[in-house]
Amino acid sequence: MSDANRKKPETGLKFETKLLHFGDEIDQTTGASSVPIYQASTFHHFDIFNPPQHDYSRSGNPTRQALEDYIALLEGGVRGFAYSSGMAAISSVFMMFSAGDHIIVTEDVYGGTYRLLTTILSRMQIETTFVDMTNIEEVKAALKPNTKAVYMETPSNPTLKITDIAAVTSWSKEHQLITILDNTFMTPYYQRPIEFGVDIVVHSATKFLGGHSDVLAGLAVARTDELGRQLKQLQNGLGTVLGAQESWLLMRGMKTLGARMAHSEQSTSKLATWLKGRTDITAVYYPGLEDHPGREAHERQSSGYGAVVSFDVGSGERAKAVLNRVKLPIVAVSLGAVESILSYPTMMSHAAMPAEVRHERGITDGLLRFSVGLEDIDDLIADLEQALEAE
Repeated sequence: MSDANRKKPETGLKFETKLLHFGDEIDQTTGASSVPIYQASTFHHFDIFNPPQHDYSRSGNPTRQALEDYIALLEGGVRGFAYSSGMAAISSVFMMFSAGDHIIVTEDVYGGTYRLLTTILSRMQIETTFVDMTNIEEVKAALKPNTKAVYMETPSNPTLKITDIAAVTSWSKEHQLITILDNTFMTPYYQRPIEFGVDIVVHSATKFLGGHSDVLAGLAVARTDELGRQLKQLQNGLGTVLGAQESWLLMRGMKTLGARMAHSEQSTSKLATWLKGRTDITAVYYPGLEDHPGREAHERQSSGYGAVVSFDVGSGERAKAVLNRVKLPIVAVSLGAVESILSYPTMMSHAAMPAEVRHERGITDGLLRFSVGLEDIDDLIADLEQALEAE
């Protein structure tokens, strides 16, 4: 769809309304109630002296463009980008940096991001320092003459540690550093980092944004036009783009984001409280718990606590037994779906992280991560109870 035909979204709308009225929700040519899928790799030039807006789908596709405008609107940025996976989005953003550059990163970062930084970007002489980003003094102490960026993940995966976004971005701007934040867990429904000064927001849209375990996708949003131009050049040059079918499917999932997140958060809060009351659980990680050390900071920058809770059952042997006994949540990699997903970070999301590094970051062999879906929470608790108590 050309810019001339694209309907501009209404300003001043509440977030839940923006999810459904984002500018491309009605096709201006036919009146169709969803964005058309432009299943085309190339586009005809009717006038060679006036090329069309889109000429080749790697460089731009109308369906993908609608999605990219959609996420930019929701995050409050100037430009959005859609990629073939969450890691494609993260990798493309890191390609902004060059050999000799240094990046400060949340220590308990997603395992795939850790693997990228330590086994791929390290070969390109891009240096990383991992710090406990809950402590701003550790962030400051990691600064080097060649530092170019700070990469945050809050809440972190899987221990749900909280970074004070405003504090980190304020300090980063003093040193002309680019700030990047993985907003997968909260989504823009609960947390909009650009409003706190973050330069680039990334998502594994496979998770809560898609919401149905049926699409692999990544998104990034730039705060400024200059960063948008850089990301566009990298997206086009690397070719890590999302296809038209997947773009449409992701938009369909995003329309129900508010309803899904609100329902799942309510259930997660009840589950976290139940887990906290058990004597056979050695630790529970959820920012909605009153004793969570990052709760105050989280409440300053987020409007909700999310739908992921992690808990330690005491040992790897017991964790594996629980995984084999549960009947309702699927035992799988990933999170953020309509169905609950129980994951084992040690063998799944953080398997690429050496054991000693995992343990230093609190990712123990007994840690399980529960992404709460839309099932009745009492059924989920009853199922988990039988899995924990079975001999």
